Amino acid sequence: MKSFIDHLSTTDKDKRDFFLKWIELQLNAHLQTAIQLPLLRHKLAEQSNKEEKNMKEIAELDQALLDSSLVLEHYMREMGLIYEFSLQSRDTADEISRLPGLAAEMLLDGYPLELLDGDASNIPERWVTDVLMELHKKVGEKSRLLVLTVLGVQSSGKSTLLNTMFGVQFPVSSGRCTRGAYMLFLRVSEDIQRDLNCDFILLIDTEGLKSPHLEQLEDSYEHDNQLATFVIGLSDVTIINVSMENSTEMKDILQIATHAFLRMKEIGKKPVCHFVHQNVGGVSAHAKTKADRKHFLDQLNEMTQIAAEMEKQPAIKAFTDVLDYDMEKNNWNIPGLWHGTPPMAPVNTGYSVAVAGLKRQGKETNTMRCHKSQSF
Repeated sequence: MKSFIDHLSTTDKDKRDFFLKWIELQLNAHLQTAIQLPLLRHKLAEQSNKEEKNMKEIAELDQALLDSSLVLEHYMREMGLIYEFSLQSRDTADEISRLPGLAAEMLLDGYPLELLDGDASNIPERWVTDVLMELHKKVGEKSRLLVLTVLGVQSSGKSTLLNTMFGVQFPVSSGRCTRGAYMLFLRVSEDIQRDLNCDFILLIDTEGLKSPHLEQLEDSYEHDNQLATFVIGLSDVTIINVSMENSTEMKDILQIATHAFLRMKEIGKKPVCHFVHQNVGGVSAHAKTKADRKHFLDQLNEMTQIAAEMEKQPAIKAFTDVLDYDMEKNNWNIPGLWHGTPPMAPVNTGYSVAVAGLKRQGKETNTMRCHKSQSF
């Protein structure tokens, strides 16, 4: 860690960028050539494809895969832990006090920063606060934000959706699914700052709901509810990624999201919400899916009533009582990313076209507008 911090501390930006890219390549090469990792992936794929899934074994393989991975985010997490622990001492060395500034520079360079430690369910509040304050200073205190987050089940393409929509590089093939929550900053060009009323777009990528490694726990639903409430509470725009065919699982995801929106209503916050239905065939036939959208709204209303009863808000009967929801404008059908089964399958260009349409429509209808008071 001392060597890692020393390389980040260099005043030569080109050297720092070279070092970060080099260590990423080295870690990825190590993961791809390790004997254990491909074997674990193969076993996990076999268990996931079985008709009668052994959820306990899937969870164990998922954890083993996690423990075998080492990526740049682990080094950044360790920096935050070193900083928070050092603050407990009265005498903080200059080397430690400059860590938030180094992390802020990495954020400006397009590297994601961990907002929620998914392994320990810990929010390094002081570390994140000080990093954002350093970032606030580095951008000349021009820090109006539009916060966008995406929620959905594990391995449903949430990171890929954000990568395609904004041209970023959330990890999607590092040998593990996203754990916790990560934030990434995008600077808004001057020509559209006035339209969006913000200087930065902050993207939050989250771990999947209904995760196999938590499914065996009795309070797994509570973890998912807390995660959804946490990220939706930070967000101006929320994308609910729906890609499963299992109606029971879809209802669970909708209920989790509805709980979070109900809690936001209690404090007077009403984020914009879009539902993205992935792997849908015949996307161009939008009119033909009107009955499906009506059925989806009925499911939303049903889940809203259940969530309202649990939250002791009997006056709320429909999803439109919670959010400004338009059945036509807030539902998006997106085809699958691949034509067939990877890795030999070609990429479906219709995926990018549909995602670009979602992004464009959100801008044109002024739904992606940040709050004037929202800043670092």
